[in-house]
Amino acid sequence: MSSDFNQLQIFLDVATEAVMAAGTILQDYWGNLTAIEEKGRPGDLVTEADKAAEAAILKVLHQHVPDHNILAEESGQLGNQESPCLWAIDPLDGTTNYAHQYPVSAVSVGLLVKGVPQVGAIFDPFRQELFRAAKGLGATCNRRPIWVSQTATLEKSLLVTGFAYDRRQTTDNNYAEFCYLTHLTQGVRRGGSAALDLAYVACGRLDGYWERGLSPWDIAAGIVLVEEAGGLVTAYDRSPMDIGTGRILATNGQLHSSLSQALQEVPPLSEWGVGSGE
Repeated sequence: MSSDFNQLQIFLDVATEAVMAAGTILQDYWGNLTAIEEKGRPGDLVTEADKAAEAAILKVLHQHVPDHNILAEESGQLGNQESPCLWAIDPLDGTTNYAHQYPVSAVSVGLLVKGVPQVGAIFDPFRQELFRAAKGLGATCNRRPIWVSQTATLEKSLLVTGFAYDRRQTTDNNYAEFCYLTHLTQGVRRGGSAALDLAYVACGRLDGYWERGLSPWDIAAGIVLVEEAGGLVTAYDRSPMDIGTGRILATNGQLHSSLSQALQEVPPLSEWGVGSGE
């Protein structure tokens, strides 16, 4: 078992090197963007910072783990697709924030082994916060141990969520869930970076997080952080998490059942009587 932990520690150090290299590039490009493009969906942006940061991450991975599989947000599937090790990388999670110089963005690098997230590193270049975790090795922020909150009820909780790029095209857009949970809690935040949302649940700043329409690179690293910090990550209905569905429920554990239940009982917006005085 110790050899497994040693290998995960090595992979964690690789992930750390990768996010730090990308973070430096994001700092360099901050406020100096010259090309901001849409990737086919309204609001789904990519900049030269995304591309340069991803190149830096790929360089680190190719140097240390050239035989592994890679899933990168901008480059797609790379490397040895027969490998059980898959690196899911998001060079700039929160591109819209970054493009508007709203400083809520991060670099996220996660490693899945046989489809299960095992290693995660997330770096926030604006707050200089480095979140790290690996299965069985705990979770840290700037090398200090972190833990989820002890909030036990929804009415005492502060939650976070987000809205997918297809929110204009589907009624399954999380609007009703956002409104409903806002009524049941002390508040629901919308940060714009799934990686940081999960990191903040892991370190106890937020008590729970749910979202749909996500990609593996958005959440792979954060899943490990939350679980290693003592939290729980599942599907909305508390069934085992399937990273391919794009749906996630992550909490401090104590809130998990009540938040899951609330998500399943959300009435559609058409029943809210908005503007009718009801």
